[in-house]
This record gives sequence, C-alpha cells and structure tokens, in this order.
Amino acid sequence: MNKRPSSLKLLANQIGYQNRRFRRNVMAAFFTLAFPLMFLLLFGALFEGVDIAPGVEVAAAQFYAPGLAVFAAVSATYTNIGISTAISRDEGILKRTRGTPLPPWIYVGGVVGSGIVLAAFGAALMLTVGVLAYGIEFDWANLVPAVLTFVLGVASFSLLGLALASVANSGQSAPALAQATLLPVAFASNIFISVRNDPPAWLGLLGDIFPLKAFADAFFACFDPFRQGSVYEPWLLLRIAAWGVLGALVFWRKFTWEPAVGGPTRSRRRR
Repeated sequence: MNKRPSSLKLLANQIGYQNRRFRRNVMAAFFTLAFPLMFLLLFGALFEGVDIAPGVEVAAAQFYAPGLAVFAAVSATYTNIGISTAISRDEGILKRTRGTPLPPWIYVGGVVGSGIVLAAFGAALMLTVGVLAYGIEFDWANLVPAVLTFVLGVASFSLLGLALASVANSGQSAPALAQATLLPVAFASNIFISVRNDPPAWLGLLGDIFPLKAFADAFFACFDPFRQGSVYEPWLLLRIAAWGVLGALVFWRKFTWEPAVGGPTRSRRRR
C-alpha cells in the first residue's frame, strides 16, 4: 500500500509546480527579473558615482541596487502571485484543485512559497550584479537585519498578492490592477529616482501611505554607507507588517476558488 506523501512533500511539489509555470511565462519572467536588472544596468551606466566628499566617491549602484532588489522581490510576490492566482481561477484550476484531496493551504502555500523563492532569486541577482559590476559594499554585520527585513517584506507582499487576486474581477483585470498599484508607488518610493529631498507633499504622502517605500527604506538601511549604529527600522517594519495583516484579512474575507459568474473562462485541452 502506497504511503501518503507528507504535507512537506506536497508543499514542495506545489512550489516546484508553480516555479515551472513561472518559467513558461515569458512576460512574467521579464517583468520580475529582466525589468529591474535593465534599470540597474541603465542607472549604473548613467550615474557612475556619487561624490560624498572631496576625492571620495560612492558607486551610484550602492543606492539603486537595494531598491531594485526590493522591486524584483515585490514583482515576484505581489504582482506575480496576484496575477497568476487570478488567471488560475479564471481557467478553473482553483475550482478543480478545491475538489481534490489536496488541502487548500498546500496549494496556497505553494503559490506563496514559489513567490518567495523567486523573490530571493531576483533580489540576489540584483545585488550580485551590483557587487560584481559596480563594486557596491555591504557590511556583513548587517546580514541578519537585512535577511529579517527581506523576509518580512516578501511575506507581507505575498499576502497582498493574494489580496490582489481576491479583489480582481478576472485574470484579465489583474495585470492592470497590479501595475496601476505598483509602478506609480515605486516612483514615489525611492526605487527608480530619489525623492528624499523635499518632494511635493502629495508625492511624499503617496510613498508614506503604502508599504513599498517602507520596505525599500528599511532594506536600504542595511546597505547605507553613511549609516552608523543599528540598521533596524522598527517603525518601518511595523508598517510593513501592518500591510501584511491587512492583506491577510482581505484574502480571508474576499478570496474565492470559483471563477466569477459570467466572467471569462479559458479551458485548456491536452492534445
């Protein structure tokens, strides 16, 4: 008699399945990995260094690489999870999965786990290119704060990705909703350009309300060459966690496994 696979084995299989789906999706791979890498290479070429004192220069990538690592992580979690889950619902995958013996939390855990794996890979790619190509520096004493900040950030944005899938009417509307709620906020969150010096009040408010700026600033603190003392940002971390709780609540209240009534459905037949 075959022994039933353990929950851990089932979860690992689901993560692998979601990773394979991601690799087959060229557009998702581009916007998650190639898009932020393109900006890092572009900014590294345009802004070679920043003068911080007479005769003292710091690579511009020291400031851009951590932010783009965060952007890649958020794209892998919030955007990718939200869009792929909404599309899976339209295609009836969620409904069929719900009717199998597979525990629902295993499927959701596989989606989130895949997003976290991709987030770690994307962030590592940005930082590795930053170190090898532009010589950015990192104090290894800040490794634990950096990892804890990153884990909290990707966990919160994974929950927000599930919330996005919960409120999106269909898989067709999910990409527009994801980009409309990410790209404008990214420009106000020190990801592509710095808005630290007296930004317009509305732009500063846009960045302060949403969690992307908190994630980017808290993670950058671990790479800040001017930083002295502790690199932990407790208030920023609290804000990130609060948004994660909000995402979990929206997911809990609004998520459905059934396609929207009258919404677009796409079936795939094996040939």
